Order: sequence, then structure tokens, then C-alpha cells
Amino acid sequence: MFLPLGAPALPLDEAGKYVAAAYIVFLLLIVIYVAIMAAKVQRIEKELRELAGFAESRVNGDQVTPGRGSQVATSSASRPGAARGGDPYE
Repeated sequence: MFLPLGAPALPLDEAGKYVAAAYIVFLLLIVIYVAIMAAKVQRIEKELRELAGFAESRVNGDQVTPGRGSQVATSSASRPGAARGGDPYE
């Protein structure tokens, strides 16, 4: 019932296989994590470029409606708040 304190849990010649498998699983998890983070960074960069384009067109005087593709508002009536006479963006 009692194991001697000096005896290893597994013989050393068999334990190497399990240690190698544990390292492989650990490295696989790191690769998966890095792939997920890379996909997130790509998505965030795409959204940031889109927002920068909206800001740049706004500075140039174009009225671009975010979230509606590349549609440009042609009249002030198409903006929210224009019917009330106020500009909601100021």
C-alpha cells in the first residue's frame, strides 16, 4: 500500500514519453492562442482603417454614414436630427 518515498511515480524510461506529450500539448495550445489573437488583431485593424476613412472623409467635408458601407449622404435631411434643425454631431 505504501510507496517508498524515494521511488519515482513512473520509471524514468516511461516518463519521458509523457513529458514530451505534455510539451507538445502545451506548444499546441500556445499556437492556437497566437492564431486567435492574430485573427482578433486583423479584425481590429480592419475596423480601425474603416473608422479612419470615416474620420478623413468627415474632415474633407463629406458626410459618410458609418455602418452603411460607403454611402455618402447627399442632403441634410438624411441626417438624424436635421429635421429638428440641430446637428447631432456638434
